[in-house]
Amino acid sequence: MDRYEPTWDLDTIFQGGSESEELKNYVSTIENKLSELHNLVERFTPPKIDEQTSELMELIERIQDVSMRVRQFSAYISCLSAQDVNDQAAHRWVTTRSELGAKFKNIQIQFDQKLVQIDTNIWKTIIKDLDFSEVAFVLDERREKAKDKLSLEQESIINNLAVDGYHGWSQMYDTIVGKMKIKYDGEELSVGQASNKLSDADRSVRKEVFQKWQQAWENEAELFSQTLNHLAGFRLQTYQHRGWDNPLKEPLEYNRMSEKTLKAMWAVIIKHKKHYKRFLEVKAQWLGVEKLSIYDVHAPIGDSAQKMDYNAGAQFIIEHFRKFSPLMAKFTEQAFENRWIEAEDRPGKRPGGFCTSFPHSKETRIFMTYSGTLSNVATLAHELGHAYHQHVMNDLPGLNQGYAMNVAETASTFAEMIVADAAVKNAKDSKEKLTLLEDKIQRSVAFFMNIHARYLFEVRFYNERKSGTVPKERLNALMVEAQEEAYQEALSEYDQTFWASKLHFHITGVPFYNFPYTFGYLFSLGIYAQAVKEGPVFEEKYIALLQDTGSMRVEDLALKHLNVNLEEEDFWEQALQICIEDVEEFMKLSDLLHSKE
Repeated sequence: MDRYEPTWDLDTIFQGGSESEELKNYVSTIENKLSELHNLVERFTPPKIDEQTSELMELIERIQDVSMRVRQFSAYISCLSAQDVNDQAAHRWVTTRSELGAKFKNIQIQFDQKLVQIDTNIWKTIIKDLDFSEVAFVLDERREKAKDKLSLEQESIINNLAVDGYHGWSQMYDTIVGKMKIKYDGEELSVGQASNKLSDADRSVRKEVFQKWQQAWENEAELFSQTLNHLAGFRLQTYQHRGWDNPLKEPLEYNRMSEKTLKAMWAVIIKHKKHYKRFLEVKAQWLGVEKLSIYDVHAPIGDSAQKMDYNAGAQFIIEHFRKFSPLMAKFTEQAFENRWIEAEDRPGKRPGGFCTSFPHSKETRIFMTYSGTLSNVATLAHELGHAYHQHVMNDLPGLNQGYAMNVAETASTFAEMIVADAAVKNAKDSKEKLTLLEDKIQRSVAFFMNIHARYLFEVRFYNERKSGTVPKERLNALMVEAQEEAYQEALSEYDQTFWASKLHFHITGVPFYNFPYTFGYLFSLGIYAQAVKEGPVFEEKYIALLQDTGSMRVEDLALKHLNVNLEEEDFWEQALQICIEDVEEFMKLSDLLHSKE
């Protein structure tokens, strides 16, 4: 069996880490190209007739080139700052990234405003032209969004102020989290290491770590309430000036989905939560407690806490990916062999996991902390799903590689589902099958309850934030209220500082960094069911679907590739039934095992 290193190799991107001369030269090239692009956009005259398109095409090609370079640089800085939170040079590069990003965004704003100036009839003719047809959807989308915003000057001011305002608060959050330590068993753990212990098989370990975890976040809650309030305040002020009333407008547009789709999805989930409430009650019996605490939700049941070391986990993922998609398995082997994955369990790393893309190098990198749990294996498969998604997009035009978070989560959750399903089917006996099935159902609990709590919290927080700053005590109360509702009061204790410890609330990329996970999970189930039914022949269809994710609205994507209407509850009902079957199987197996005791 191949032995894979659990640390990534970043030197194939830029040699020398945060002090890299290669990196400095690359950034200088970006700055020069941004300057050239700015001048070209400034001089660009919107065509008066549909034959005058050569200048427009050159601009589009230049924008795509710069975009690829900015993404390459941004991804590298994400890796540097995540692998070592004490790397001060990396922190300085984060600021540079924000500044370059703002410059590029300003150029794009100006370009989009000039697209608006093109006569509608001429525009329709242009995007039907063979040279533009491939990127027509994205160009048309950008033109329509530009109509809905402020003037070029005003949008540029907002964008420039965001560097030290909006993005600055997010960076402050990252800095504080990076310095946090949680003392346990004579060690000082990073928050990433501590979070892994919240799924320990020993309840006394979970309880003690959770108490220390809560205290650590409570100690910093005053500061985190500042970061959260200022992030939301900046957004709401921007929305107000643009005339946007609904805080969901931006995330829905970003995810290329309708509010009707979102409401249909949540309505079906709420309707079927009783199955998951019952599951949590039965799990409490297996753990020997009257009612689960929030720190019990991810605990393994019984004494069977199966472990897989990094290499065993890698082989398991590759083997089961191959049954669905030989190409995905081949790509995954490449990722392990070329050391594209940072999984080492060590202090000084940022908590959480992510996958980031290097479009210039046509490579990806995955970041996580792997401690050998089945949950870690699932997380690794999840991130590899993201990586494969980008892999199949690499040869598309840069503009068409901008797929949103909800469909990004579809590819990752599809990959995670393959591994979770395989683990259940490979169980050696009924007890192990119950344990693995429980681990699989935990994902549904996360998407239908945990994510729903995040969504409810964020909706209510934004409504209150319109009237002024929301103090930490009220944030705690809102968080508990949301968790009680989302978990159907099935737990004895909740995580009141979850709003502080969950990075997603403090990310500036897009607000409501929550519902896309649930969308991706359920959407992927529909795809997974089709893959199971068709076997390896589905691989080509799957790749075609992924390649369309950057150039279609999700409703159109689902209609084209799955022949379903996402704005109706039928699709969500069918997808949820797949999840409920797992719960029903768990219940039957649980009753059977209890009857034998």
